[in-house]
Amino acid sequence: MKNLHNIAVGILVFLLMSACNTNPKPIDYGNDGCHFCKMTIVDKIHGSELITDKGKVFKFDATECMLNYMAETKDLQIGNILTNYYEAPTELIKTQEATFLISENLPSPMGAYLTAFENTANAEKVQAEKGGKLYNWEALKAHLHKK
Repeated sequence: MKNLHNIAVGILVFLLMSACNTNPKPIDYGNDGCHFCKMTIVDKIHGSELITDKGKVFKFDATECMLNYMAETKDLQIGNILTNYYEAPTELIKTQEATFLISENLPSPMGAYLTAFENTANAEKVQAEKGGKLYNWEALKAHLHKK
C-alpha cells in the first residue's frame, strides 16, 4: 500500500513539473495554425512561439503576429519567446538573442518584411545584399508598436 502511495505521489509531482515546462514544441508546418491570424503556418523561416510561464504554447506564422498578439493580451505571464531564423529554418531561438532585419527585399508571411537572424554578423551580410534596417528585440517591439 505504501508503494502505491509513493508511486501516486511521484506521478503527481511529475505531472506538476511537466505542466510548467517552458520549452518549445515543434511547429507542424502545413498543419498548425497561427494563434493570432489563424493562417496555416507554412513558412519555415518566419514562425514563432510564445510560451507562458505555465507551459501553454502559442504558435504564430510570423513574428509580427506574435507581437500583435502580445500587444493585445497585456496580462500574459510569459515564460519564453522564440522565433525561427533565416540560417536554420524550423529551428527556434530566443527572440532576445536574435537580430531582426526589416527589408522589403525579404518578404515575410504577414507583410512586415521581418526576418530573424541568429546573430548580428549574419544579419549584416544579408542586409548588405538586400538592404533594410536591423533591430534587436526591444527596438523591434518599439518600432512595430508605434506604427
